[in-house]
Amino acid sequence: MRDLSQLRADMVENQIEARGIKSSLVLAALRKVPREAFISDRLREFAYEDSPLPIAAGQTISQPYIVALMTEALGLAGGEKILEIGTGSGYAAAVLGEIAAQVYTVERIGELAETASAALKALGYDNIHVLHADGSLGWPPEAPYDAIIVTAGGPEVPQSLKEQLKIGGRLVIPVGINPRAQELVRVTRLPGGAFKSEDLADVRFVPLIGNEGWSEENAPAPPEPGPARRRLAEADIVGAISVAAEPFGSIGEANLERLLERIGDAKIVLLGEASHGTAEFYLMRQRISQELIERKGFRFVAIEGDWPDVARLDHYVRHFEYPPSEWTAFARFPAWMWRNKEMRSFVDWLHAHNKNYAAPRRIAFYGLDLYSLYTSIGVILKYLDEVDPDSAKIARERYGCLTPWQSDPATYGRAASNGNLRNCEAEVVRMLEDIVRKQSDYTVHDGERFMDAMQNARLVSDAERYYRIMYQGSRASWNLRDNHMFETLKALLDFHGTDAKAIVWAHNSHIGNAAATEMAARGEFNIGQLCKGSFGDGAYAIGFGTHSGTVAAASSWDGVMEIKSVRPSLPQSYERLCHETGHPRFMLPLRAESAPRARAKLLTPHLERAIGVIYRPETERGSHYFQAVLPEQFDEYVWFDSTQAVTPFETKELEGLPDTYPFGL
Repeated sequence: MRDLSQLRADMVENQIEARGIKSSLVLAALRKVPREAFISDRLREFAYEDSPLPIAAGQTISQPYIVALMTEALGLAGGEKILEIGTGSGYAAAVLGEIAAQVYTVERIGELAETASAALKALGYDNIHVLHADGSLGWPPEAPYDAIIVTAGGPEVPQSLKEQLKIGGRLVIPVGINPRAQELVRVTRLPGGAFKSEDLADVRFVPLIGNEGWSEENAPAPPEPGPARRRLAEADIVGAISVAAEPFGSIGEANLERLLERIGDAKIVLLGEASHGTAEFYLMRQRISQELIERKGFRFVAIEGDWPDVARLDHYVRHFEYPPSEWTAFARFPAWMWRNKEMRSFVDWLHAHNKNYAAPRRIAFYGLDLYSLYTSIGVILKYLDEVDPDSAKIARERYGCLTPWQSDPATYGRAASNGNLRNCEAEVVRMLEDIVRKQSDYTVHDGERFMDAMQNARLVSDAERYYRIMYQGSRASWNLRDNHMFETLKALLDFHGTDAKAIVWAHNSHIGNAAATEMAARGEFNIGQLCKGSFGDGAYAIGFGTHSGTVAAASSWDGVMEIKSVRPSLPQSYERLCHETGHPRFMLPLRAESAPRARAKLLTPHLERAIGVIYRPETERGSHYFQAVLPEQFDEYVWFDSTQAVTPFETKELEGLPDTYPFGL
């Protein structure tokens, strides 16, 4: 962290005083007040850039120059009694508190009033008093005031505020019915009830909501920068991305040295994808995974795939002597997500890599997902038939509750959730408990196979619940699924020992930190957020993105796979900003120590695109874009300006067993 006190002094000299602020009291206050105390820790290093920064409740801390301009307009001599309307972060109140004897500040949003009050108290400002109330009405019991400052724009100057001024007192407020054309006005109270008004500057502020301001229903939308200013701002962001980006040619030629240095000693590397059907995402994940395995000792790969299906791949890549299963791996929709040539390339590489090592050092391959309820039941029964036939009989009785629904688990979930069918929760939970209780007996036969059986039993328990709650709303089922994936990941790390390191392949929406996206507002979390919460910087998340090309996707659930054209990214999206750099492929570090300027510029929320197994370009904005803060979502971002669809297996290719094992029929 750079010396913030020196940055503060530099800001006042180069951005405040140099732009014409002359009041020695205002300049001294700005030199003293620590702006970093009023923003989140993640933004501390940007505290002394002359720009607004995001705070809680969707608001911003004011630009330091605007704070200085409005404070100077009050004409303070020191020792006054001041009223501030719109406390926000509390920063401007602290600046006023350095000059005035007493500051009374009113904030409409309770959350902001509370956090600002705490920050001011922590800094020892006992002369600043915070009130949660309608600011347009002022703070009458403490009136009159020597000066009043309003940090939101009203359609006119509120009469209540004018009446709370002393004779000779000054009120500074943005006024205007058009938020794009407000005037900063100074009103001075004269003897005899008269007022003098002066226009100071053209400004843009959020609306003043309240009884003598705008109503919430009729308030104009907060001002957005005009086209020219927006283009300049976006050009600045594009420039910062371009400087920080590490371009590469082909995937095979990409130099990953600096990426590996940034990953450092991370225990988990999460590799994303912006769609489930893009070849470049699979191939780049393979390239990064190979380097992590060969050079950093990662022990296993876990993917967003069903446990028993991926177990079949694991048997192949680790050269196990288990006989091939009779069922087809990855046969359910969307089959192309894993049954494609790009995926087979990685599986074959793992198979060849593992041939050079003894069994304990071979790289394992696991599935994290929970959709394979009935396949998992079959695996458990087969295992128990071999190691504990008596328990196998009990298992058949308990899982029998679910067998009538084996071809359609969603119908079971619907019937159980609305009370038309007794649910099977007790039976599947008891079965899981029985298997766990007999761990010491079962592991004598084969620790790997016991772990596989136990994980399948855990999957059945979670999947049964998943299908029941999926009709209660997407949030509950999403959270259960990602929690299952996270708990599976933790169980695998425990199984492989304290030094184990894991690679995760899943969609951006799973591996990026959900707290940095609009998912959080819906009450959703994901495996990326859970990893950050448990492992901190030991979890390194890498997101992927593209501007245009083709993708393998369906138009509806259970629909046929199509090769679809990906529409060019929307303006005001992260994808469009990356496209504007002109680099066809690059890696972009996003942690502060690696790319501080790019990170700072990208912290403003933008749109981000997500294509799953379904792609509906005709409703792209509503179906596939969401708000996110990219540097909080990922630690790194890999960009491909143009991408191509994966190549699914054709049926005739699957007939050539054993060459196509383990994907074959």
